[in-house]
Amino acid sequence: MTELESEAMEAEFDTVAGWTEEAVRALGRGHAIPAGCRGSGSEGALRWLADRLELHPGSRVLDSGAGVGGPAAWLAAERGVRPICAEPMAAAVRASRRLFGLRSVVALGQQLPFADASFDVAECLGVLCTTSDKAGALAELRRVLVEGGRLGLLVFVADGPLPSAPPEGNEFPSEAETRRLLGDAGFELLETAEVDPSDSPEEWMQAADAVDAEVERRHGDDPAFRQAQENSGRVGRLLSDGALRPWLAVAVAR
Repeated sequence: MTELESEAMEAEFDTVAGWTEEAVRALGRGHAIPAGCRGSGSEGALRWLADRLELHPGSRVLDSGAGVGGPAAWLAAERGVRPICAEPMAAAVRASRRLFGLRSVVALGQQLPFADASFDVAECLGVLCTTSDKAGALAELRRVLVEGGRLGLLVFVADGPLPSAPPEGNEFPSEAETRRLLGDAGFELLETAEVDPSDSPEEWMQAADAVDAEVERRHGDDPAFRQAQENSGRVGRLLSDGALRPWLAVAVAR
């Protein structure tokens, strides 16, 4: 990763995470989960995955690349589990602890600080396209899952050349490559689906938009804000063009 790519990733996933926490505190806790799930799938996508991960209140659940913890907090509220979050950006980890009380650790997805077979379920949402070492990330997820444990994925896939520049630091795999990487890592693919980005309640979308507006009001002149906006805008344009597809998958560790 170049220095420019590193700065762009830090702006989008670290600096903005701290600003998101700040904005949620100003607007109210009801904004936390919708804002925390921005970029990690719609409410419908989270529900689709949760319905297939065989969760129960005692499930040991990992969210790898958890960001500020929105999806993990949604799982805790909806399914009665207590996820553990791993996330490389320190500001995002602090936000997940403060906003949701989640057990969170600063860690790379390729170097998870957990023993073998520590978890029954794992999720990894919108993360694989942010690393060049996709095989390493999936191998770590397989290592920390029990045999028969389930993995939920959201991957932004590109099945052909991109018509415009990708976000700095992102490398989008094809669906075929992702399927191959899962098999090589020791997973059997069970079910897939395509995400509808608008498949969330209207109040969810309004809450997330309000947080975005508050962050812009407070920090819109900051170069880090503009850099993060450019990165997220590139993703949006590629999704609108159909060059990227948000792809859901559930796999089992073999």
